Amino acid sequence: MTVETETPEPAESTDRRERHRLRLTYVLLLLTVSSGIVDAVSYLGLNHVFTANMTGNVVVLGFATAGAEGFSVTHTLTSIGLFLVGAIGGGRLAGLLATHSRGAWSRTSLAIEAALLLAAALVAFTVPDNGARAYILLAVTALAMGMRNATVRKLGVPGIATTTVVTTTLTALVSESPLGGGTGDHGILRTAAVIALFCGALLGAWLVLTHGPGVPLLVAAVLAGLLAVVSSGRD
Repeated sequence: MTVETETPEPAESTDRRERHRLRLTYVLLLLTVSSGIVDAVSYLGLNHVFTANMTGNVVVLGFATAGAEGFSVTHTLTSIGLFLVGAIGGGRLAGLLATHSRGAWSRTSLAIEAALLLAAALVAFTVPDNGARAYILLAVTALAMGMRNATVRKLGVPGIATTTVVTTTLTALVSESPLGGGTGDHGILRTAAVIALFCGALLGAWLVLTHGPGVPLLVAAVLAGLLAVVSSGRD
């Protein structure tokens, strides 16, 4: 009787895959910073609407529908609607690039995001501050964030389920910690994701309050472009 043995994977291949995983993890953490910047622009500068955090937007929509001052039903629905369109686009992109490496896939998605955020920055710099500009900025940034969320979800990196909200991250951080009866796996990564979103919101808020929406959007666009380059490489 012949006993089949499993051929061990070459160490070089394992090391390459681990390097790629770490690189992708750093990319996602920096994208979480970017989410904080983008949401600072939309919430502080565009009538209290989120374009990355749709959980917050559903709550905001409830406030606006009830007639709470400072909130807009149409602005919020614009953001939610274009976010969903972006998520559809991200899913379609994943299907088109299914036969390519994850590096090529994430690189393409980030390049599109960078282009959209750059377009939003140019609108913020050049279009007069009126109702039309607000809708354009909401639409373009929400489209970019929807595409990114679909991509991150399909990449399925352990410990980072999303780069735009931390409710699930915080829940997993404590419920799966030793205090919660778990092993604490991914605890450092989850903590880093929470800190990254906070730092992005802090930076974005400061830039909006001191320079207006154009500068933080440009920063987010440049960051996405740089990450598109960093995420290159083979799986």
